[in-house]
Order: sequence, then structure tokens, then C-alpha cells
Amino acid sequence: MCEGNTAVAEKQTETEWFVRNPEKKIGIVAMGKHFNRYPVRTHYVRVGQDTYIDLIRKYILPVWRNGDILSISEKVISLCEGNVVYKKDVKVSGLARMLSKHVHYDPIAGLHLAIPEKMQVAIDEVGVPRILLAACCAAFTRPFGKHGVFYQVAGRQAAGIDGFESDGFKDYNDMAILCPENSDEICADILQKTGVRAMIVDANDFGVEILGAAKTIPYTLDEMQSLIRDNPACQEDECTPFVIIREEEDEPAAPSAT
Repeated sequence: MCEGNTAVAEKQTETEWFVRNPEKKIGIVAMGKHFNRYPVRTHYVRVGQDTYIDLIRKYILPVWRNGDILSISEKVISLCEGNVVYKKDVKVSGLARMLSKHVHYDPIAGLHLAIPEKMQVAIDEVGVPRILLAACCAAFTRPFGKHGVFYQVAGRQAAGIDGFESDGFKDYNDMAILCPENSDEICADILQKTGVRAMIVDANDFGVEILGAAKTIPYTLDEMQSLIRDNPACQEDECTPFVIIREEEDEPAAPSAT
């Protein structure tokens, strides 16, 4: 999802169809096996201008092999579906302003709900009662050193809000990207229309969550998480929302890990 090429792209060899993201390894050992993870660069995906099926046909099918698994960033799915909220359309309530002042840093979610507009989007997504319950639970547990309770109680739709002055893209200064609600159905649609086994993930350098997956992927959610536990797609402006995961024994000539 990027407008300009980075220095990383300049270092690629002509024979490499994938991207080597900074400080990320291609190879990983998971479940006692060796896998290669190949980040695939796309054009900058804008709201509603592409479908995820068209993106997969353009960027993934030409290099797809039977047995592969495709990891997809939840952001690109939401952008394709137009599942976003623009800052100019957010009417910030007094509750949102008050609660945002009490947001503390969380190692997974960071400070993002300290932005009043983002807090308001969270309120709109999950409702006032749940947000108030989350705030009360967080206030009660914080003195005991327990962090992240607010996001656990508020739920995935609140914790998964991206954008509004973050994530490396200028567009995100004025746009919040919501978490897909139907990830399993999307993965089923991808499988039916393209034959690609996909999983939709919310990943950053602190953690990974599988939001949905094709039923034909022969791994548990924990096992799928282990395949991308180091977030090989990165989370800034690398424009690599797709990562093809390929077991090494299925590809004897796979590039070595960097």
C-alpha cells in the first residue's frame, strides 16, 4: 500500500518477485518445520478503488503454488470494502474527550485511543455501555499493574481501529480504518474465486491476531500465528499487505533467510 519505492526495493535482485522488508527474515521455523514468508508489494491501495479479488489475481496468482498460504493485512481488506471513517465526519462527544485523556500506553494498541476522534469512532463501533465498562475495568486493574484491559473488554472492533495520524501514510491522518467484521466469509470468497488459501491478520511488531482463515488451512489459529509471529509484512509504508507463506520442502530452491 505505497506510493513511492523505498531503498529496500532498490536492493532487490532482478530474480526476486518478493520484497525483503527491513530487519525481517524470509525464513522461519514454526511447528518444527522451515517456512519462507514472501512479502508481496502492491500499488497504493485507495478506498474502494480495487477489490481484494482483483488484487489477488494481479499480484498473487502469478507466483502462487499449491500448498501456499496467503497472509493478508486487515487494512487492505477494509480499504477495498470502503470500511473507513473520515475525521471530518466524526462528531466528538464530551465522553470521548474525557475518556481519551485517560488512555495510557498499551504495548499492542499504543496510544491510539488517546486521540479524541478515534475514541469517538470506538464508541460508535461498540456502544457507550461497553466502552464505559472497559474504562471501569481498566481503571480498576491498572493499579495492580495489569495493562491492556480496556482493549480486551472493548473488543476487537475498538482495538483494531487504525489510522488518524499513524501507520506511515498521509491519508491515515484524516481517515480511520475499521476492522473487517466478516473475515472468515472473505477468506471463503477468496478460496472459491481464486483457489488461494488465505488468512486475514491484524499484525504489528508487538503481536499478531488471526481474524479469519480459509477452512482448508490445516493449522490452528495459534499455529497460523506462529508463521508470522515476527510480522514479516511490517507496519509502516512498505506496501506489502500480502505475504505468501511456503514450506521449504515444497520449494527446494527457495531463497535463504536474510
